[in-house]
Amino acid sequence: MYAIVDIETTGGYAAANGITEIAIRHFDGENVTGRFETLINPQQPIPRYIQGMTGITDAMVATAPLFEDVASEVFAYLKDRIFIAHNVNFDYSFLKAHLASRGFQLNTRKLCTVRLSRKIIPGYPSYSLGRLCDSLGIQVDNRHRAGGDLDATVELFRLLLQKDQQQFIRSSLRKDSKEQMLPPNLPREEFDKLPYTPGVYYFHNSKDRIVYIGKAKNLKYRVNSHFSNNSESRQKQNFINHVHRIRYTECGTELMAHILESAEIRHWWPAFNHSQKRREDVYGIFAFEDQCGFLRLAIEKNKKHLRPLHTFHYMVTGHALLRKLIKDYNLCARFCYLQQDSGPCEGVDHGHCFGVCCGKEDVANYNTRVRNAIASLKNEPSFAIVESGRNPDEKSCILMLKGQFWGMGYLPANEPVTSTEQLQKLLTPYRESMFVRNLVMGYAASNPASVIHLHAEEQLDKII
Repeated sequence: MYAIVDIETTGGYAAANGITEIAIRHFDGENVTGRFETLINPQQPIPRYIQGMTGITDAMVATAPLFEDVASEVFAYLKDRIFIAHNVNFDYSFLKAHLASRGFQLNTRKLCTVRLSRKIIPGYPSYSLGRLCDSLGIQVDNRHRAGGDLDATVELFRLLLQKDQQQFIRSSLRKDSKEQMLPPNLPREEFDKLPYTPGVYYFHNSKDRIVYIGKAKNLKYRVNSHFSNNSESRQKQNFINHVHRIRYTECGTELMAHILESAEIRHWWPAFNHSQKRREDVYGIFAFEDQCGFLRLAIEKNKKHLRPLHTFHYMVTGHALLRKLIKDYNLCARFCYLQQDSGPCEGVDHGHCFGVCCGKEDVANYNTRVRNAIASLKNEPSFAIVESGRNPDEKSCILMLKGQFWGMGYLPANEPVTSTEQLQKLLTPYRESMFVRNLVMGYAASNPASVIHLHAEEQLDKII
């Protein structure tokens, strides 16, 4: 009826690691009716820390059979039985992947003695096999070897069968049960709370630190997809081993979830998020007034407390834009820090500069052209993307101000959208990134019916 399993491996995920030992016990609910146990040559070195933990050395497995030599026998022991292990998805993912590589398709129901123990005998300080068995008085001989750990798991499962007054084991085996696919330390109740709405979800570890952030069009389905397959990848196994809690934030639309996910990843920097974690070296064009009253334009990295006139990802992009402004508005390359030497700038000879760098132009005339150049940079559109909210009483709103993402939030369903000033009072500002800006601009272009164009008054005195 049951096949209770324990394996030892060279690492934490099946895609790049081998099995060093397998132990299987057939169990009918009362007695062990069959045994299989063997060392396996993993055909790769066993890391020293694993040798120290398990006692299995390279020398011990040098003459052991390869997995392919025992694959058919292992499969025969597992097929048509309920697969049971302590942290079942780890053992199952390894054996499923290794059997598949030898032409055997393992597809059995599973039970996890970690999850069963948390439900049937709650309240213990730890549900690791060693500590839980110590608390229950179950003897563990030959710890961290497949046979020793497995014999303890058999006794633990026997105890769980005896104490399962609520028939939790039977309900866990139903096809519609999620127990067999959820991480061992994640309470089922937290998964059940997830809504079928757009939003952002957070995976927390045992210390309540955020280890992964994701966005979803449907929170329930997306989180379910993380655990509903038996992938042998490192990422999947990291989720299984580290997820102890899930929380979520509902969003009105998938676009808002995408934006919030990006902001949260950059804020929390979770260990298992890899995309969007590269820091953007975003540059900007800044304006300031020098000691003589001349307005200067300069390219610098974005400053935390200074607002740029325009931002861009690459320095070369900024240089090209600034040179265009110099040419279009007859500015001075020296006054824009694109020419470092003394004397008249190169624009004087080419007719672009009217000689401000050599005292031939006054402050007022030059600054007028600089202001016009600044106005051209701020001539990008301001608009709001207004769509459905989280409930019928509200609507969602994303604000782009002069071509830059400003923020987002929710408005009463009957609130008219009239101006950027109104929305800035009602919405939550977010830090802009190139990723979010491009995301919103692309969405607006594809969904014009959701866009409300706005007029933003120029406030050059506040800019400079």
